[in-house]
Amino acid sequence: MAAVIDDFERRIEPHRTELLAHCYRMLGSVQDAEDLVQDTYLRAWRARGDYDPARSSVRTWLYRIATNVCLTALEGKDRRPMPSGLVAASDPLQPFAHGGEVTWLQPLPDSLLHRADPAGAAIERSSLRLAFVAALQHLSARERAVLILREVLSFSAAESAEILDTTSASVNSSLQRARARLRDESLLEEGISEPSESDQRVWVERYMAAFEKADVEGLKQILSDDVLMEMPPMLNWFVGRDNYGRFMEWLFGRAGADWRLVPQRANGQPAFAAYRRGESGVFELHTLQVLTVSSTGISRNSVFQDTAVFSSFGLAPVLDD
Repeated sequence: MAAVIDDFERRIEPHRTELLAHCYRMLGSVQDAEDLVQDTYLRAWRARGDYDPARSSVRTWLYRIATNVCLTALEGKDRRPMPSGLVAASDPLQPFAHGGEVTWLQPLPDSLLHRADPAGAAIERSSLRLAFVAALQHLSARERAVLILREVLSFSAAESAEILDTTSASVNSSLQRARARLRDESLLEEGISEPSESDQRVWVERYMAAFEKADVEGLKQILSDDVLMEMPPMLNWFVGRDNYGRFMEWLFGRAGADWRLVPQRANGQPAFAAYRRGESGVFELHTLQVLTVSSTGISRNSVFQDTAVFSSFGLAPVLDD
């Protein structure tokens, strides 16, 4: 009996990382994703006697459990947007408007995926991009599940129907609706010309160096023409290099020009934690910033100032000088 149990655990454990990514895409919450993966494995353990290898692979079986756990968790919950998907763009110098009770999309630390699977599961990086996960939030929970199963995970219509306990025709219909919704609302970033890893590092290192010097003109040279900045939990967001520069001038004037940046990775994208020197003289945690890098420069900066986000990245509240 012990050998059977050990064999079952060995078969299901390698899928933990991709299931964490799946639950994150569905929920847009790091804590919820971790909790739902735990729930998935608990349910799989309890139902291990019901698993029939002749009917489906263990991976498909686990995805069936995880997807339905996610769909149940989403019942009665609001979507997790980003400001650019919720309100119109604002002037960069407009006073901050707090989102109130809005529950925002959270960034996913890359370290969580490696912690779940030290070998590193082969997960398509673009499927975790913040912009893509934000776009998914505009779909119904079931449309979201179908789009992910079919277009991200490459399950067939029949396999997706088995996972969702429905028909292939229903899966295909939901997929068409999901595609149309994203296309009609121009929610997907298509055709992004993404530079190589080495070129991305150059862009990001230049950006961080200019930021630490409070060099606004230097920052503007590293931005794409249509760069977008958004800052949950604030509703404010804006587009354009000049607007970006105006905001950064205001920020450095208000928060000071003495900064230290600590590199991070989130959603398969470069990121950094920004610390400003406070009145006490120590560098205090200010924001986590997730960058999208295109061939023409930094094209998006998603700036988070949220204690739950800081905690998920394990960010220290202050830096030793």
